[in-house]
Amino acid sequence: MDTIPMPLQRHPGEAPDAIVDRLPVQDLLNRLPPRRRAVLVLRYCCDLSIEQTARALGCSPGTVKSQSARALATLRGHAARAGF
Repeated sequence: MDTIPMPLQRHPGEAPDAIVDRLPVQDLLNRLPPRRRAVLVLRYCCDLSIEQTARALGCSPGTVKSQSARALATLRGHAARAGF
């Protein structure tokens, strides 16, 4: 899993500039290790629950929670270094 495509169509009520704003987020996500990236995409882009994400990835809910926390911390670091 090298990259995870994110849709570029507008969501209802979304400003046109928001599409452009999502592009840097996709770049930041692509810097994460595949497993952590998958956890975040399933949880926050696909709106799966912790339990649904765990089933999809074949792991425990605790693993989803810890991988989410680590991935978000890593994203924050990447975002800070990128000037966001």
